[in-house]
Amino acid sequence: MSQHPVLTFTPEGIYCPAGDFYIDPWRRVDRALITHGHSDHARWGMGRYLATHDALPVMRHRLGEITAEGMAYGEERMIGNANVSFHPAGHVPGSAQIRVEVAGQVWVASGDYKVIDDGLSTPFEPVRCHHFITESTFGLPVFHWEPQKAIADELNAWWRTCADAGKTALLGAYSLGKAQRLITMLDPSIGPILCHTAVENTNAVMRAQGITLPETTLADKDVTAKAHPRAMVIAPPSALGSAWSKKFGAQESGFASGWMAIRGIRRRRAGDRGFVISDHADWDGLLWAIKNTEAENIYVTHGYTDIFTRYLNDSGWNAQVIPTQFEGENLDASDDSGEAA
Repeated sequence: MSQHPVLTFTPEGIYCPAGDFYIDPWRRVDRALITHGHSDHARWGMGRYLATHDALPVMRHRLGEITAEGMAYGEERMIGNANVSFHPAGHVPGSAQIRVEVAGQVWVASGDYKVIDDGLSTPFEPVRCHHFITESTFGLPVFHWEPQKAIADELNAWWRTCADAGKTALLGAYSLGKAQRLITMLDPSIGPILCHTAVENTNAVMRAQGITLPETTLADKDVTAKAHPRAMVIAPPSALGSAWSKKFGAQESGFASGWMAIRGIRRRRAGDRGFVISDHADWDGLLWAIKNTEAENIYVTHGYTDIFTRYLNDSGWNAQVIPTQFEGENLDASDDSGEAA
């Protein structure tokens, strides 16, 4: 087995010397392999991009004119002396873990991931490796996700109550991944589903690549509560309480995030309701994923890194914290900049 690390951690990002490429770099580099389209992982200005076929449409929508290639899940490609493949991460549509093998040594950079099947993203698949790079956005035992159907029932009950009271329901959700997942969970028999421009534009990109979503309407300047009674409005969190939202008249607002599992955070949000749902793995999901890689060496990035790393070391893994510029699910982001809520 090679005595040199397959992946190293540099000021530009995660670097593979054998292939001369970076994974989700945060500074400009010539060749970037991208796990998914959220902008803390897919940044503008790289010379060349490589991602899954399903991630590229949103990346092009967000980054503009880029030089990029796509790969299918499981397809292998030699880049220099590194054998590279992309594997489902279950985070958002097109998201991937990146497997890199050099001289028999296998590393996996998982990006952001969740291990439950949300019915929208290609489900997470564990990839056996010697070294595993994991996030820890929700790396505390307090974070435990209920089944998606239970959250859907809670969400639709709230919407129905708002509609019956003559109020518009406004739900804050990030425009890539979370918003589309919530849309698929809604019961359209309650009323129309209206979407902020940022959300509807992403909906259009996904529909164009063959992803099926329920019918939605762009909430442009001519859309009002009077013209669309009993509506559910999906918008970025920053739109809640804004001048834009006031056109919907009597309303209640909700916020969909894993952070809603913490009561104090729920209280300090402006929304009337908090729904505990995330596109990241919870505590049990993180541990399940790590165990199923069969990796001995774990590198922990963004989130509760110190606590989670200490637990891993106490449990028999060789774990260390790796500082990065990834943000995970950023509760106070004004847009999707670090999202994957």
